[in-house]
Amino acid sequence: MQLRSLTRSLVVLAAPVFGASGQATLPPLTIGGAARAAAERSAVVDVARERASQADARVRQRRADLLPSITGSASDAERTINSATLGISFRDPVTGQPAFDPNGQVLGPIKAWDFRATIRQSLADPAAVARLSASKAVAAATLADVSSVAQQAAATAALACVAAMRATAQLSARIADSALAADLLSIARAQLNAGTGIALDVTRAEAVQATTRAQLIAARISVTRSRMDLARALGLPATTPVTLAGALETVADAANEDSADAAAARALDQRADLRAAGRQLAAAERQVRAVRAERFPALSAFVNDGAIGKTTNHLLNTWSWGIQLGIPVFDGFRREGRIAEQRAVIREIEVRHRELSQQVDADVRTSLLELDAAREQLAAALERNRLAVQEVEQARERFAAGVSGNADVITASLNLNAARTFVVDARTALLTMRVAVARAQGTVTALP
Repeated sequence: MQLRSLTRSLVVLAAPVFGASGQATLPPLTIGGAARAAAERSAVVDVARERASQADARVRQRRADLLPSITGSASDAERTINSATLGISFRDPVTGQPAFDPNGQVLGPIKAWDFRATIRQSLADPAAVARLSASKAVAAATLADVSSVAQQAAATAALACVAAMRATAQLSARIADSALAADLLSIARAQLNAGTGIALDVTRAEAVQATTRAQLIAARISVTRSRMDLARALGLPATTPVTLAGALETVADAANEDSADAAAARALDQRADLRAAGRQLAAAERQVRAVRAERFPALSAFVNDGAIGKTTNHLLNTWSWGIQLGIPVFDGFRREGRIAEQRAVIREIEVRHRELSQQVDADVRTSLLELDAAREQLAAALERNRLAVQEVEQARERFAAGVSGNADVITASLNLNAARTFVVDARTALLTMRVAVARAQGTVTALP
């Protein structure tokens, strides 16, 4: 009864780190739930989405080169004219004498009101079409990068969730250690009072209890800190209450049935960063075509229409229209330099894509090997914990019967403390490697 009462009091002591009931703003999180929440709401993903929006805006800017442009103007101006610059010899029709000084004279000021509208439409512009296509490819690459960033944020949140589960499991282990230490101290004091024990046994038990108390305090702090880290990984304020849907020891181990070759092939097909690199390569190739297209002529039509006059009471309509053909002749080899630059970009992306593909294959195979090793380590840790529990029970029975002192019990309890920590670390390693396998395959958000 004393052991149960003490366990309940230790749970109450640890309760504040979990948050009060009704305050949580999120549903209980699984590892996959945390990953999906981070992929949706984390700050890095929002930044990547804004970059994608910027790329979409640039597509609209490029599309404008193919659409009509309409401008309007209104002016009220005065100006003077040098008659010699008109290029026309004005003569008096009767005398034949020049109407103005042949060396030129200032005419005016001439006041004019001018209200005018101009419409210009591209009829054929291969360069503008190629630039629009290139900007669409860049936008597609930027959008693919959003998925890559989301997977990275999801992996960070999943690992933060595993860390929170580990901290909670460590707290449970330290509560159990504290309960055992209190039970041993109670037995030592009872034997001392009955005259069958010695004061040294009580001192040893008190030292163990002080040690486990310090470990319990550290575990409580670790729980609070890990949940704050999880909240930040989800893009939430650190003070947001976060609850976990499962405990470290109850999360099922999803066995991987695929071979390393099949898992690597799936990763090469699903990894968002590989798709983003592929689209970046396509965008760079489109950029080269856009620069080459600038060598072709561009055809456009324009209409200029408006009213002009000295006063607004007497305006005359004037207009002009035409079709304009622009033919690039020589730009000082600027286009050739831009093409060479883009070809270097293409080669760089090809190298990065090839290296990334090889790294993905290595990541998948390495994470699968480490996952198998983590399963074996967990089995060994569980066996070690079982034997440590058995050792404590046998030593405590001998101590309670007065056959031996509590030195053996204390040694056994310290071994059990280490065994519990080893189990927690092994389970944490197993879940961490499950996240690593999913991250290598690009399926973190698909975790349960």
